[in-house]
Amino acid sequence: MDWTDSRYYRVATDGSFRLDRQDPSFNGELLDKGSAQVFLQQGVKHLQELQDVLYADGRHGLLVVFQATDAAGKDSTIKHVMSGVNPQGVEVTSFKHPSTKESRHHWLWRYGMRVPARGFIGIFNRSYYEEVLVVKVHDLVRYQNLPPNLVGKDFWERRYVDINAFERHLANNGIRVVKFFLNISKEEQRKRFLKRLNERSKNWKFSEADLGEREHWDNYQKAFELMLRKTATTAAPWYCVPMNSKWFGRLVVVKILIEELKAMKLAYPTLGTAQLAALEKGRHALEG
Repeated sequence: MDWTDSRYYRVATDGSFRLDRQDPSFNGELLDKGSAQVFLQQGVKHLQELQDVLYADGRHGLLVVFQATDAAGKDSTIKHVMSGVNPQGVEVTSFKHPSTKESRHHWLWRYGMRVPARGFIGIFNRSYYEEVLVVKVHDLVRYQNLPPNLVGKDFWERRYVDINAFERHLANNGIRVVKFFLNISKEEQRKRFLKRLNERSKNWKFSEADLGEREHWDNYQKAFELMLRKTATTAAPWYCVPMNSKWFGRLVVVKILIEELKAMKLAYPTLGTAQLAALEKGRHALEG
């Protein structure tokens, strides 16, 4: 398998995706951590160049969504992949439990407020997909003050439909949505939790709530799989990234982002005759 072929990670849009058939330990076969670091640095530099053109072009925006289990590496992936881009052109949003004000609005409201403008990159560290994950696994719908007639057998199906419509709306307005599910094994999660407990510098990352969520591993895996099946579309693709080796997963993410930006066919604006004349006038003034 050629690890550079992004089609390997892209979730099928025909509803056939099976999470248990994905290998979270895949790391490019012969690729090692040292060479991956070199490729990553090259990729980050290329991403920086494309971001400049994205801003100058001004016709497209990019929304990047990250979803995963605890300890899968969302924060570190965002940190490493976006390390070289201009921070003025990127906004990272980490969504927590909704506030009282947010809860009074429709459930997509607070996410729509943080969608990037054209020319910018927005990153959602967790997102509206929590509404079909944690809300589903823990049956939190009963706390959302919805009219009883709206909470029926087709409730979750309607949420998937709403998500697809929302993402299609963004695509129709020049905002490309690219989604990454960072896939780790249950054993790898256990090792990372132990590392947080055993290394003092990582103690702050550990929470008892993480262990509580781990008890729901199987239910989350089912929710993730259904989420990926129902919301993988051409307009807003999902990529299932193997993350047992963080260094490899980061490389896959940066490669896919580069491909997605290139597919926009970005270009610096073409200057008209009057603008070129003004540039020439400015040049003469400064040189004279």
